[in-house]
Amino acid sequence: MAGKARIAHLAGPTATIQNTPPLVTSNKARRRHGLPLLTGTDGTALPYDALRGQRLAAPAKVYVEQFSAHPLEADAAGLYGPPDGYIGADGAFRTERDSPDDKPVYEIEMLPEDGLYPLPYMARQADGRAWEEECATPGAPDEEARQGFYPDGSRSFEEIDRLMVDDYGIASAISALADVDFYRGVPPGGYRSGLAETERPDVGDGDIPAERRGEDFFPYKPYHLTAPPPRPTLAKATNDMQTLVSDDAYDGVIWTQGSPDVEDSAYWFNLLIDTDKPICGVAAQRPQGQISNDGPANIVDCVRYIASGVWADAEGRDRCGAVVIQEQQIFAAREVAKVDARPGGYVATGGHGGIIGQVHYTGRFMLTYLPVYRHTSGSEVNLSRLPSATTAVRAGADGGIERFDIAVKDANGNLLADAIPVVSIEKNGCYAGLEIGDDPALEQDLAASVEHKLSLGRLAGFVIEGLVPYGLNTSAARHSVLLRATACGIPVARVGREPTGRRRPGSSTPRSRGRAPGAHRAPPPAHRRAGLNGFPRAILAALAVPEAGRRRRARRDRPPGRRFARSSPFPARSRSRRPSTALAISLPCRFSRHVPTRASRADFPPLPFLEIPTPPRKSQNRFHGPVQHFRVPVSEPRQCRPSTEKFPFRTSALKKA
Repeated sequence: MAGKARIAHLAGPTATIQNTPPLVTSNKARRRHGLPLLTGTDGTALPYDALRGQRLAAPAKVYVEQFSAHPLEADAAGLYGPPDGYIGADGAFRTERDSPDDKPVYEIEMLPEDGLYPLPYMARQADGRAWEEECATPGAPDEEARQGFYPDGSRSFEEIDRLMVDDYGIASAISALADVDFYRGVPPGGYRSGLAETERPDVGDGDIPAERRGEDFFPYKPYHLTAPPPRPTLAKATNDMQTLVSDDAYDGVIWTQGSPDVEDSAYWFNLLIDTDKPICGVAAQRPQGQISNDGPANIVDCVRYIASGVWADAEGRDRCGAVVIQEQQIFAAREVAKVDARPGGYVATGGHGGIIGQVHYTGRFMLTYLPVYRHTSGSEVNLSRLPSATTAVRAGADGGIERFDIAVKDANGNLLADAIPVVSIEKNGCYAGLEIGDDPALEQDLAASVEHKLSLGRLAGFVIEGLVPYGLNTSAARHSVLLRATACGIPVARVGREPTGRRRPGSSTPRSRGRAPGAHRAPPPAHRRAGLNGFPRAILAALAVPEAGRRRRARRDRPPGRRFARSSPFPARSRSRRPSTALAISLPCRFSRHVPTRASRADFPPLPFLEIPTPPRKSQNRFHGPVQHFRVPVSEPRQCRPSTEKFPFRTSALKKA
């Protein structure tokens, strides 16, 4: 890339990478005002104050002792030129040495326009007390709490440029490579008193009005005032990201967010954003300025990645899709998950790659793998290809189920907040049933969730994270409740859970028996089929469009013995021979090869039970075990029976219903 890169930074919520440790009053200030000193475990005053980046109000001259930057500088004194002058015992500066005891010094003129300088923190509270934490007192309300998060990325980028050095001992690691503009997408910090337009460090028009925690900005600390981002902020971040990548002024975008959540947003952008430019998700385990904080290096690596052009194909288009860059590794957004709380802690899920490349300590990039999944401009579910409206179900006034059209995008093509489906992740461990017999009447929480989703008048769905490899729910009672949900038209995605997507070579499974060790397919990784990254996948399913790179094959093209595989259009990778019963009942969607059911609960007489047999489990192309029936209670008057007319998959499971 010739010249400097032009990069946009979009601030995301709960971003540790844009957070700092609390500003604590220094001992220098405490001594001046007679306040209790910060002490060690032995009760003695701490010998050093924390130095925090601050701006000078006026020019100042300081004299720095020669050979004090490194303990071995004086060892090579013969290689150095003369100092600027000397400081005598009287504290006066002279250009010539008057006494052997005079100290050789360098004279430094510090100016306000230089930027931040690391200095002791001298501030106190309004009542004269020292600051000990972010709140005036422990557990103080919002109006008595300070913020540790930055309102945009400008300050954290400036601190990296100004106060930190690269491997060659040079500062300005970011500005040497790129010019960065800052945008407050879904920021982790906000201006509770507002801000004048002339003082804004970000790109934007007009004054910033007074902002509120949990509405305009979304931090996670002080912990008793944590404010996670709600569902509508995902639509705003999506629209903001699409606007930035569509701007010809920028070569790429950096997105910062909390380390447990950046994988979800990056995966979402990878599918929803229509662009040929790189999108880098980045996070940190430790706040800015803390010992061994990892954020600055991650940010610089993102800048280097975009500026390097290594992501571009022969036509200059992004070939990697959205990525997450952490600890000198470049992860494909689709296959990254944070699995540990320690720094780094990210792995590639699925067992099929996922790490696109690495960053050499010199800043050189090496790509080792390119994703073949559809992404960004090639995604079949990006904003350009999403329908303007789709079909959903809701509870009707007559007690039945009715279909209705719901808008997905506005007239300008922006994603609507109300179009993001309400998706619940149902996950149970072993011994989940409350009583012997697994009575569905005991599962009132899940039944209430089904009723609640039907009452919302919005897109909604469930993800069942069940057993590997079939995605079976560990509770027959809860499974029955979800069968009823599908009969009412609520999409349910059933997936298997497994952390890495790998199985021990040669292990005996219905798919590996009779094959050479390691010849079987790896089961689906839980991090992609359910859990956090199951969330955007289920949302796309509820939006009723095929997911990128996972278009269903026609049934006639499937080989023998796979008649039950992928009976659902939902984008799960599980290809087990055990059918997804819950998904083969009712799907209010517009998937290719799928025709919406024409029936609602009002079209059928009341039934005491909806009895649905599970299709047989197959092993070695033989039926294994008897056909089982589940009795699904359907409370009156909300009873239904799904139509089997023009269903594109097997309907034998419904014939007895």
